[in-house]
Amino acid sequence: MLLGTWNLENLYRPGGPYGPRDEAAYGAKLAALAAVITELDPDLLGVQEVGDPEALKDLAGMLGDDWHIALSEHADGRGIRVGFLSRAEPVVLADTTGFPAGLRPVQADDSGATVTAAGRGLLAVEVGDAPVRVAVCHLKSKLLSYPDGRFHPRDEGERARYGAYALYRRAAEATALRALAVELLGGDGQGRDVAILGDLNDEVQAATTQILLGPPGSEIGTAGHDRPDRGDAARLWDVAPLIPAGQRWSRVNSGRRELIDHVLLSHRLVRRASAAGTGLPGEGPPALPSVGPDPGERRGAPGSDHAPVWVRIDG
Repeated sequence: MLLGTWNLENLYRPGGPYGPRDEAAYGAKLAALAAVITELDPDLLGVQEVGDPEALKDLAGMLGDDWHIALSEHADGRGIRVGFLSRAEPVVLADTTGFPAGLRPVQADDSGATVTAAGRGLLAVEVGDAPVRVAVCHLKSKLLSYPDGRFHPRDEGERARYGAYALYRRAAEATALRALAVELLGGDGQGRDVAILGDLNDEVQAATTQILLGPPGSEIGTAGHDRPDRGDAARLWDVAPLIPAGQRWSRVNSGRRELIDHVLLSHRLVRRASAAGTGLPGEGPPALPSVGPDPGERRGAPGSDHAPVWVRIDG
C-alpha cells in the first residue's frame, strides 16, 4: 500500500480570481498533476488546495481508472479545502474544524479578532476491509497576508505580529488535529492502522509538528525507536527520517528547501513502513520552483509548487 499527500496548489476551474485564466492553462495544469499521480500510483492520496470540487472530479477523470473522491465541506475564504483520492471507497469518519475543549480562542489580527476553529476542515476517512483510518489536513500557512489584501508588510513590526498570529493559529489547529488523531487511535496504536497526513506548513522539528506526535520518545532514528513502551498506544511517527536526505524537501520557499508536507503513522503502521520519499520514486530530488511571499505570482502555472510526500507500507 502506498499512502501519500500532495498540495495541488490552487486547483480551480478557469474563470475565477485564483485559478487558471483560460482552458488551455487549466488543461496543462490537470495534465501535469495527472501525470505525477499516475506515475506515483498511490492507493490513497490526501490532497490540499482543492478550490473547486468539480476540478478534482476533472483530475480524477484523467487518471484512467475508477477513483473515489472524499472532500471536506469546510473551505477557507478562498474556497480551498482538503480531500482524498482513493482506490477503495472511503467512509467519512469526521469532518471538523472545532478546537478541542479547553483551548481558548486565539488572536488572528491587529484588530483583536479571534478564531475558534481551524481555517480548513480536518477530514478523516476509513478505507479497506482491514481498515486504515487516515486524516488529512492543511494547517495555517507561514506565507503571511496583511490587511487590504497585502502580501508585504508595512514595516517589520507588522510582519512580526502577523507571523505570531499565524503561529498561534497553526498551533491551535495542530492541537485540534491531535485531538482527532486521539479519536482515530482509540488508545490502541499497536492494533490500529492510523495515518495523519497533509500540509502542516512547518518542518519536522517545529513545535507545531511536534504537537502531533503525542508522547515524546521513540522517533525514527533514535535509540528508543525499537523499544516498546506505554506511549506507543497514543504515539505517531513522522516518516521524514525514512526519506533520503538528498530529497528531504517538499517545497522551496525563497530559495530555501523545506519539508512542510508530512505523513505520520501509528505504531502498527510504522513497523511496516519500508520506504518513503518526495516526488516520484526512483527519480531523485524533486524539481520545484522557488516561491515568494505572493502566491498570485504562480496563478495558472502547471503542476504544483509542492512535491508529493509518500510512504510504502508492506503487508
